[in-house]
Amino acid sequence: QVQLVESGGGLVQPGGSLRLSCAASAGIFSIGAMGWYRQALGKQRELVATITSSGWMIYADPVKGRFTISRDNAKNTVYLQMNSLKPEDTAVYYCNADQVRRTLFETARAYWGQGTQVTVSS
Repeated sequence: QVQLVESGGGLVQPGGSLRLSCAASAGIFSIGAMGWYRQALGKQRELVATITSSGWMIYADPVKGRFTISRDNAKNTVYLQMNSLKPEDTAVYYCNADQVRRTLFETARAYWGQGTQVTVSS
């Protein structure tokens, strides 16, 4: 079983910054896209940003220009640098890894992290 371990959430004042990290467990043959989603209280989970193994990035409109996604393929780790945070960014942030294979012959599947809380408040 592949595990995604997230870290870096917390409480920050409006205008502040946080950096989220998500590391996949060892024993992975390949990963497709990795990304971050968020779910605010009472709302559906939504895409924040995603990055392919070749570095192609997609951002949700509300975070463009403020958040930066990056990836270390050697470490199977994805990062989310969040700047100029707003109260509306408050949510549980989930890491996602798509098209994951532990061996060449394994059927690819997606995995989710356990989520990390980000709270933006004064």
